[in-house]
Amino acid sequence: MTEMHPHLKEILFDEATIQAKVAEMAAEISRDYAGKKVLVVGILTGAVMFAVDLLKRLTIDVELDFMDVSSYGASLSSSGEVRILKDLSSAAEGREILIVEDIIDTGNTLVYLKRILNERLARSVKIAALLDKPAGRKVEIEADYVGFVVPDAFIVGYGIDYAQRYRQLPYIGIFNTDFMIKEEQNE
Repeated sequence: MTEMHPHLKEILFDEATIQAKVAEMAAEISRDYAGKKVLVVGILTGAVMFAVDLLKRLTIDVELDFMDVSSYGASLSSSGEVRILKDLSSAAEGREILIVEDIIDTGNTLVYLKRILNERLARSVKIAALLDKPAGRKVEIEADYVGFVVPDAFIVGYGIDYAQRYRQLPYIGIFNTDFMIKEEQNE
């Protein structure tokens, strides 16, 4: 059994459960894109672990690129303002694009990215999100591929952070925000 980090309230998905879900998603994506070359766009930094594990299991022809997009900073909630910090190195025009995201919360980032990539004349833009938090949604967007639906709580682990911490955890859990408040009071 995995020992839970002391700053978490609960583990939602252990490493084995995550890997099984990633394999299931990869099989579905591979079926849907059979015979096509896909530009997989991992969203830095939270989706790196998911993107790498997903790529290892895809059986289709892929090219990997990354975008770094921010709407959170060191906050517990999205600012609503989306900024591109690192753009694609590859051209989007005429490409089948699969955005790989760690979590859909407000949806602002993905609405923005989908619009930008469509404006760049991508052939298609689909979304694979490991986690979906419908309770946080501020705009209408749905992923084409979803791993798990999560509760309205602050999630960390498996690449997902709070203030650049907890990404290294091999599982996904609910962050104990009481710890954050205590840490801020000690500064």
